[in-house]
Amino acid sequence: MSESVRPDTAPGTRGEPRRSMAVCALIGAAVMAAVDEIVFHQILNWHHFYDRSTTGAGLLSDGLLHSAELLALVAGFFFYADLRRREALAPVHAWSGFFLGLGIFQLFDGIVDHKLLRLHQVRYGVDVTPYDWAWNIAGLILLLTGVALAVHAARRDRAGSAS
Repeated sequence: MSESVRPDTAPGTRGEPRRSMAVCALIGAAVMAAVDEIVFHQILNWHHFYDRSTTGAGLLSDGLLHSAELLALVAGFFFYADLRRREALAPVHAWSGFFLGLGIFQLFDGIVDHKLLRLHQVRYGVDVTPYDWAWNIAGLILLLTGVALAVHAARRDRAGSAS
């Protein structure tokens, strides 16, 4: 009995580049949220997700962030496993999505949470300017790495479809 193979999941095909990128962007954002929460909120104790109230409210907000990050990681890895199971993962697109997710989370946190909404600062009791620059430049580097990988993946796709 012959097994039918769908064209979009046959071995050797390109896979699903958009889905690979989106799934790994979700994983990347969740990983960066975890790094932020574990390193800056827990280990260094520099801030909580919401610092405009009591310590209890800050700890509650950290717990909610941690819950959301874990849910995103679990969902992302289920989607990732599905791509792998169907042999539809496009690895270069996946890596670009991962770095895009890391960078987008970092820049969103640095610009929106820190400056626009003022939910918290990177650190208190010091001049935050160098911390803000380091935070946002790190996010920009991660984002640009994702963009470069996405451009590389798109060029590879075009070169592969032209042959």
